[in-house]
Amino acid sequence: METHRFDVIVIGAGPAGLAAGIYLSRAKMRTLILNEGAVGGQMVLTHEIANYPGVENISGYQLAAVMKNQARSFGCTIRSNVTVTHLALDGEIKSVEVNGNEMYTARAVILAMGGRPRALGVPGEQDFKGKGISYCATCDGDFFQEKDIIVVGGGNSALEEAVSLTKYARSVTVVHQFDHFQAFTHAIEEAEKNPKISFILQSTIAEFIGADFLQKVKIQNLATGEITEKEIDGAFIFIGYVPNTEKLCGKIQLNAADEIVVNDIRETNVPGVFAAGDAIQKRFRQVTTAVADGTIAALAAMEYLRTADAKEYMLKEAMPAADN
Repeated sequence: METHRFDVIVIGAGPAGLAAGIYLSRAKMRTLILNEGAVGGQMVLTHEIANYPGVENISGYQLAAVMKNQARSFGCTIRSNVTVTHLALDGEIKSVEVNGNEMYTARAVILAMGGRPRALGVPGEQDFKGKGISYCATCDGDFFQEKDIIVVGGGNSALEEAVSLTKYARSVTVVHQFDHFQAFTHAIEEAEKNPKISFILQSTIAEFIGADFLQKVKIQNLATGEITEKEIDGAFIFIGYVPNTEKLCGKIQLNAADEIVVNDIRETNVPGVFAAGDAIQKRFRQVTTAVADGTIAALAAMEYLRTADAKEYMLKEAMPAADN
């Protein structure tokens, strides 16, 4: 198996991984970004990003493309749609096996795997994925022109995407388990003033029902226990994400939620291994916070490598000259 050597390997090409790649490659570090899906991560699923500093309005897909091109312009190597088949993170030299037949090594690794949409886990959900149930408004909103749909969730993503979906749907009903939302005030206000959006609070989805395609849902009121049925044409689920850290079990410290534990400079418990983005333990998950994580992890990785180089140089200088 041929081995390819880099200074830093970044696993994940969402905003955290791309930001790290930009900083590292601009600093002349030989940098490789490996990504198991399309470049951009969850960012590409966002229909509109209007709060990214310095950018008035841009889609997640467009912002991902800009970041990718910027990283490549500095010399960063990006490989997408690959499968990481083995990780060896201990020791001075880290190794990453890809597709079972390619090996990459580096002295530092940044883990930026991100996460994936969290499923409700109720009857019918698996049956109607792609048949009325979606986790991406940008991807599937256009299929629901003049349809009646529900959005499940009460955070920023749920309310922002509910507003976005009103561009297509006839009506949008937001179903949320609490009597209040966990979103920012501006997101709540925008959803509440939209005439196409209605709300069912203190309720949860008990079951998805249909034939070949989703036709209705059972909604349970959590206060009374009452279950009602509602005819719908589609459902969009936005209840958070699960970190993509399954391959890190036993290799890196994770918390009870399987998030990577890091310190303030995004170091993990393994020397030379850093982490950034939605896969780490943190409270707020935004494109801007992911970019900040990636920046910090990249700077910390560079500092780690410079310190290692300085120690190696000092060690060589301290060695006695060989006898002639």
